[in-house]
Amino acid sequence: MATAAMILRDSYSRLVEAMAFRMTVDFFSLFSRHYRWWIFAIANLVLIVAVGRWMESREIAGKAQSVQQSAKAQILGLRGIVEKYDYLPFTAAQHPDVTGLLHQPDNPELKKRVNHYLSNLQSVTGVAALFVISVDGITLASSNWNTRESFVGQSYRQRPYFEDALSGNTGLFYGLGLTTGVSGLFIAKPVLAGSNVIGIMVAKVSLEALESVWSKSVDPIVLQDSRGIVFLSSVPTWLYQTRKILSKHDLTWLEAHSQYGKRQDYALLPWQIEKNEKTTEFVLRAKVRDRFRSYLASETYLPELGWTLIVSSDLEDVKQAKFEALIIATLLSIILLLAILYWRLHQSRYIEQQLARKELEQRVLERTHDLQEAHAFRKAMEDSLLVGMIARDHAGEIIYVNNAFCDMVGYHQDELLHCKPPYPYWHPDEIERHWYNNQQLLNGRSALHGVESRIRNRDGANLFIMVYTAPLINSNGIEQGWMSSIVDITVQKRITDHHQQQERKLQRSARLASLGEMASTLAHELNQPLMAISNFALAAKALINADVPPMLSMALQEIVEQSKRASEIVKRVRSLINPQRRAYEIISTQTVITDALAMLQHEIQQTQTLVSTNIDVDLPPTRGDRVLLQQVLINLCQNGMQAMESLPQAQRRLTIACVQIDRVIQISVSDSGPGIPDHLSEQVFNSFFTTKSEGLGLGLNICRTIIEAHGGRIFVESNTEGGATFLFTLPISQ
Repeated sequence: MATAAMILRDSYSRLVEAMAFRMTVDFFSLFSRHYRWWIFAIANLVLIVAVGRWMESREIAGKAQSVQQSAKAQILGLRGIVEKYDYLPFTAAQHPDVTGLLHQPDNPELKKRVNHYLSNLQSVTGVAALFVISVDGITLASSNWNTRESFVGQSYRQRPYFEDALSGNTGLFYGLGLTTGVSGLFIAKPVLAGSNVIGIMVAKVSLEALESVWSKSVDPIVLQDSRGIVFLSSVPTWLYQTRKILSKHDLTWLEAHSQYGKRQDYALLPWQIEKNEKTTEFVLRAKVRDRFRSYLASETYLPELGWTLIVSSDLEDVKQAKFEALIIATLLSIILLLAILYWRLHQSRYIEQQLARKELEQRVLERTHDLQEAHAFRKAMEDSLLVGMIARDHAGEIIYVNNAFCDMVGYHQDELLHCKPPYPYWHPDEIERHWYNNQQLLNGRSALHGVESRIRNRDGANLFIMVYTAPLINSNGIEQGWMSSIVDITVQKRITDHHQQQERKLQRSARLASLGEMASTLAHELNQPLMAISNFALAAKALINADVPPMLSMALQEIVEQSKRASEIVKRVRSLINPQRRAYEIISTQTVITDALAMLQHEIQQTQTLVSTNIDVDLPPTRGDRVLLQQVLINLCQNGMQAMESLPQAQRRLTIACVQIDRVIQISVSDSGPGIPDHLSEQVFNSFFTTKSEGLGLGLNICRTIIEAHGGRIFVESNTEGGATFLFTLPISQ
């Protein structure tokens, strides 16, 4: 999109110049008999071209100054990095353990102390690495001695910084690490004993921070080594490319010293350069971010580092400035020409205006009559509308209402006009919602599909309405407020609510039928195995002798009890679909909770879950099936414990609360697990929907069926501190 706009702008600049020339030619043809117009046209053309070129040269001069300042700042930054760490190798080499290790390279205790010393120094100074090299080129100690990429034992004899430091000078070298493959600036200093070099201390400085800053630069910044190879650039595709073909000697040197790893191919940079002999800057054209751009670039050589810094700035705003200057000059020229022509035509048009004024007065009279007729027609149409209409200004003041809306709310027009919020027909139970909808409307954020609202007419009857709002535009095209259409949907709302109730009843009947079919199948298939288990357990208990441990006798008795309980649960689930078979009784919710936790005691101990209860005192009883309600609590608690299996033991917390709210008792089970996303809060109760890898998706569906059969409801909420809370209600026994 931006590319198309720039192409259009360049084309338009050329078009403006062509139009200026064409206008001048036409001007010559029109006023060829008057030499004054010839002189005006030539001066006009020269002025337009001169303004465009002046603006272009002015912007380029400013751009050159900006590029020079940017180059100075970058040079200061580069030199600052080198000066910041130049002292470090010399300072680190003054430690007596370092010189001691160079004299005794096989001393393990000295090597250990130097390794720790360099590691601590590296973490304090922030350099990438510090290491000591013997005169043989072998690393004796390093700050990364305890990593997989340790420099210890590595040979760096081929590195130029080693050769420079060995000869007693400071070595500066940028390249890829032989061990890590990570680029960096190596600063090497000789370690002296008197006037003899006994080793080399090297600090590796990372330029990643500088490279990160450059990567965010809009304009390219490039750093080249002495051979013209780009080793740091804000444009990643230019890395390790060169401005000239490297000689065989250069390629041999690079390979021998492994400056850029095992790379052997150094392609030419895809640059087009135009130099100006009058300035040090040059124009650089290259493809950046998938399109060709032109930049004003400055080249600076850093002799102490042997590097060349190239800083550039996009010339797009220069073209933009020239384009704008051409537009302004052309417009001023056209305005001047039109002013002259207007003055020439003023006298002749004066007489025509006098004649036109009389004709206009006649048309005004005719138009006034038409407007009166249109107003009368509009008033008749508005009075016949069944939809309420109300207009408000930007402050919310009512400036118009029609009869239909007045009939709807029971107020006269005089009572509603000039009213400000809160309006008299707002429903007292929904004041906050009315204020919110009113604020959205006044801010121009009303819903296009309409807003449903509840109001109250003068007689106190509740009305449900749909409000559709659009901007109110006057004859001058200025927005002066908002016009709303009010549709009474009270009857439709009641019908919709009735249909939804019928739909919920049908869904509940379908779930009961499905659960009944499943329960009948389970009862038919499981009753005989459960009876057999119970009989075998009783037989085994009768056959054991007196010497058998009590634990075995208790286990057999527990098998009998649990098989009877399983048979009873299947029987109770079957009774859900047949009200005559339900075994409802007056029960205590506290007893149900206590019995359920007793049955879960083994699982609670096994999962090491901390269970706490918060039960109100003096809770009234409820009427229901004790076994089925216990099963609902057991299922919810088991789900909560399974959700917390991956948490540490100290974070596994299960809370059961029971409170009275109006005429119902509310029981909640909260866990500290991962929780349930809001968009799944309804789906978890659907049949065969599960988030467990081995779950069937029937447990929560059966729980909902049981709770609804008791006249309650079940739902889930997310905890603010994490986890989920399942809540269900039971009606208080009358």
